[in-house]
Amino acid sequence: MDLHIASKENMEFILEELTKQLDVANHSLFDPDDYDLNKYNDLKSLFDMVSKTGKLSPMETEAFIAELKKIRK
Repeated sequence: MDLHIASKENMEFILEELTKQLDVANHSLFDPDDYDLNKYNDLKSLFDMVSKTGKLSPMETEAFIAELKKIRK
């Protein structure tokens, strides 16, 4: 799977992985239908950041979710 390619399947994969990594109670934030493929690169950037840092602190998770909300439809 090449995550550099913007596709619905890749977006779904990224959102599923973020759900696992962030361990967030509100999974509705990660519904692929709420994201526009035109913002795939923004979503991928957030995913890359979380993947590199590993586990986020509660404060970092809140900031991440705030950024995630900005790129939702």
